[in-house]
Amino acid sequence: MISRREAALRLDIPLEMAARHGLPARMSEADVQAIDADPPPWLLQSRVNRTGKKPVWVQLTCSICGFSEAARPKKWWPAFTWISCDWHTPDELPPVASGTRRTEFDGIGSRFVGVVDEAVSAD
Repeated sequence: MISRREAALRLDIPLEMAARHGLPARMSEADVQAIDADPPPWLLQSRVNRTGKKPVWVQLTCSICGFSEAARPKKWWPAFTWISCDWHTPDELPPVASGTRRTEFDGIGSRFVGVVDEAVSAD
């Protein structure tokens, strides 16, 4: 049996949509595969409406220890160079390359810090 959250992840739909359309709290693998193979009208419409610009779920993996979780990406998330658990120190990441600037973003997923290394323009 898998959770509603795991079923939503596999069907690539938001957890809220899974609950709204009556997916039970626990489902068998066969039930999820059956829904994916023969989607109900609401799921078909959801897939048609997807633009593909932003995924519904992303896999966040710590660049230091490898801890991983699935999360719903937020609109404000940039493309991260590194992701680390919030208890790691910045010096555990690779050093900042010459000519780049490092910016940290707290609150990524349940416990991550996103790091962006971007080139500094020579003005």
